[in-house]
Amino acid sequence: MQKWIYALPLLALAWGHQVKAADIEAGKAKATVCVACHGVDGKASVPVYPHLAGQNAAYLLKQMKAFKEGSRTEPLMAPFMAMLTEADMENLAAYYASLK
Repeated sequence: MQKWIYALPLLALAWGHQVKAADIEAGKAKATVCVACHGVDGKASVPVYPHLAGQNAAYLLKQMKAFKEGSRTEPLMAPFMAMLTEADMENLAAYYASLK
């Protein structure tokens, strides 16, 4: 059990490095579709839609993958996630994580 405690920070660093390697500018370009619900700056003006700005990139990526795979369902998100590649999702996650 204690061995896992030491491995967790290394795993977090490896995951963070993977997300940081994403292209924030490409994510910003892809985010134009997201603006309608999640706001220009990643802060939704309608309470039913979540704020994306400043969220953890790994968390955002996990949620997008869940939408794409169908393990998380939301009729409004499904068509948008279906057309995204893995790189697109990584770039979007990095972009929204970079916002305040």
